[in-house]
Amino acid sequence: MSESRCSIIRSTVSRTSYAGASDVIVKWALQRESSYVCVANVHMVMEAYDTQSFQDVVNNADLITPDGMPLVWSMRLLGAHEQQRVYGPTLTLHICEKAAQSAVPIALYGGTEESLSNFEEFLKNTFPSISIVCSIAPPFRSLDTHEDDEYTRKICESGAGIVFVGIGCPKQEKWMAAHKGRIPAVMVGVGAAFDFHSGKVKQAPEFLQRCGLEWFFRFCMEPKRLWKRYMKHNPRFVILMLLQIVRNRLGLHS
Repeated sequence: MSESRCSIIRSTVSRTSYAGASDVIVKWALQRESSYVCVANVHMVMEAYDTQSFQDVVNNADLITPDGMPLVWSMRLLGAHEQQRVYGPTLTLHICEKAAQSAVPIALYGGTEESLSNFEEFLKNTFPSISIVCSIAPPFRSLDTHEDDEYTRKICESGAGIVFVGIGCPKQEKWMAAHKGRIPAVMVGVGAAFDFHSGKVKQAPEFLQRCGLEWFFRFCMEPKRLWKRYMKHNPRFVILMLLQIVRNRLGLHS
């Protein structure tokens, strides 16, 4: 974990870019390093703030990219003035492009059979030389030891150098941390990227993403599922981040 990081409400976030992140991920994949990458947003930071064990999972990641605009703005205010967003679905495409160029096979873990099939078709049309060697849609429940061992064996035997994990936060980050050392590949937690690129879920318009209002678009799409998350996390993030910035300006330490 040699890259520079900013501390955002106890979570560390890497100062990186699409090119920097995809380059190091493919380098690790070629070296067969067992590692994992978190794609951080307000939800992840606040889940980590609330639970120390999950905080450890996030901060022990080999790379943590700033997926959400509020994190990008916070990093700029804390000194990373040139920091840009490294959005999970877009990062996924950068990694896939470089993996195809470098002949690094990939695996997909998460989503449904239908969304995985559609995502695979999208990737093969976009990057004709890409090698997708394993695709697993695990059940939407906790796995027993036998099931987990079987899925882990399939991924390992596939020879994948990069595993895209799309089972949602905080589940995917915990899964990646638990499988570091067991799977000789770079695991990248990409959240809803499978559903976005397969067309199952609509992405927020670009102008809303730039304004940091992607959360509001997603809330409007799925209010029953997401209202508790946003009402619990977003106001607290703003308050805690403002307090951190004030302390930072005053030269105080939390």
